[in-house]
Amino acid sequence: MKLKKSLGILMGTALLSSVLLTGCGSQSSSSSSGEKTKTIKIANYFAKDHPQNVALREKFKPMVEKESGGTLKVQIYDNSTLGAEKEFYDGVRNGTIEMGIPGLIMQSDIEKMAVPEWPFLFKDYEHVKKVLNGPIGKELTEDLEKKHGVKPLAWSANGFRMFSSNRTLQGMDDLKGLRMRMPNIPNYIKLGKLLGMNVTPMPISEVFSALEQKVVDGQDNPVATLRASGWYEVQSNVLESKHMFSPNIYIINSKFFNGLSKKQQKIIEKASKTAADYEFDLMEKSYDADKKFLSGKKVKFTTPDAAFEKKMEDSAKPMYDEFYKQYDWAEDLVKRIKAEQ
Repeated sequence: MKLKKSLGILMGTALLSSVLLTGCGSQSSSSSSGEKTKTIKIANYFAKDHPQNVALREKFKPMVEKESGGTLKVQIYDNSTLGAEKEFYDGVRNGTIEMGIPGLIMQSDIEKMAVPEWPFLFKDYEHVKKVLNGPIGKELTEDLEKKHGVKPLAWSANGFRMFSSNRTLQGMDDLKGLRMRMPNIPNYIKLGKLLGMNVTPMPISEVFSALEQKVVDGQDNPVATLRASGWYEVQSNVLESKHMFSPNIYIINSKFFNGLSKKQQKIIEKASKTAADYEFDLMEKSYDADKKFLSGKKVKFTTPDAAFEKKMEDSAKPMYDEFYKQYDWAEDLVKRIKAEQ
């Protein structure tokens, strides 16, 4: 396993160097219409079989290539091949990569982009879709193009996050001192600490080895990621905490997008929405199958009782108090989101 992952890293590094040399909107052979074919590199950090990449292969790529009449070609770079989240997000911003599907890494200086991952905010998938695909979703992304030079195309789902670990978690005492890997995002780290954990931030590409080498006791992600990334080989338990919903977002370099024809732009927008909706559906429906698969790998699932759930939610309350003091729009926005249930 270690040799396989080391080879993957070496190959990915070489591929990244090659890709970055090509620049944005690389030209290839002419299409049947005589136009130069533009290649769209689309990067993400998910494993090949994760619903994000299934949706890209089955919906986005064939739609774009067919409907553009060969004037657009799509190359999918999964599993952090073009770098961890920050690297490929920066690549889309500076134009060396045309498209990406990051999480909400941009929230560090676009504050409203952090909101979908505020703890215990969403009830279920229908609630999430109603909010993100409606006016509130547009409101959250309104500064993305102006500040970062990337155009938002569609919201997609990473899923409800849960804690996996190497021991059973049944109450707040079990969370105390737990060495938990979380993304290097302030709100994640704050939540982990409020729950009593010792938080270790690190990129998703380093999680397997950290779990295998017992640098950390656990991590938090939707179970689809636990399955697709093979972390069940080095984890024995899952707490169905649903402590955050984690979305992803289809983005495209604004300069590249604005250089396309109106027809090509509409094709990309339509394909992004179609693929993202499909991925949302796959994520929602895959939970039972993923749980069955992981259970078959001897991963034990624990559903928190009402008392444990309430204690976790109460632990997160100081975060909301801080949000409301820091942002004059926060309390109203949270009320509007909860009203969509």
